[in-house]
Amino acid sequence: MHPKPTSAEIHAAYGQTVPDVIAPNLRVLFCGINPSLYSAAVGHHFARPGNRFWRSLHAAGFTDRCYSPFEDQSLLELGYGLTNIVPHATARADELKPEALIEGQRQLMTTLQTYQPQVLAVLGISAYRVAFNRPKAVIGDQHEQWHQTMIWVLPNPSGLNAHYQLNDLQRVYSELFTAIFI
Repeated sequence: MHPKPTSAEIHAAYGQTVPDVIAPNLRVLFCGINPSLYSAAVGHHFARPGNRFWRSLHAAGFTDRCYSPFEDQSLLELGYGLTNIVPHATARADELKPEALIEGQRQLMTTLQTYQPQVLAVLGISAYRVAFNRPKAVIGDQHEQWHQTMIWVLPNPSGLNAHYQLNDLQRVYSELFTAIFI
């Protein structure tokens, strides 16, 4: 069992980073907007209680069970990785300025060139639209590649995203799973 961070530890995580979980030639590099304060406090991706990333991965077929955020390094064995558009933690993604998203996208392109994943799955349509300068983008396959990497956009799994319930997330995450594995 992992100890829950204190309020002080969470507050102190503002601006901190969570290390990427990455290796060359992954099947999918899942890309969050930026880490939550909770994730930065514990040092693992999508760790905030209420975040539905791990349940969505399992429900869509990417994993054979629901992994814990503390097992994020285990994704590498399955051919998946984790990164963020913006590396520093905030309480909410809407605190990020457009310039931070655009600069993050530039850094992400370097990451794609270096690691060459098959798919970059950006988890958040609004952030994707700003960061990639695609104001009319919709969820799903973006029908373009960056450094031979297919770009796919999925809904943000944060519990704060009321537009998508778990069954909706399962459906759209399953579309990506089907596209690359079936």
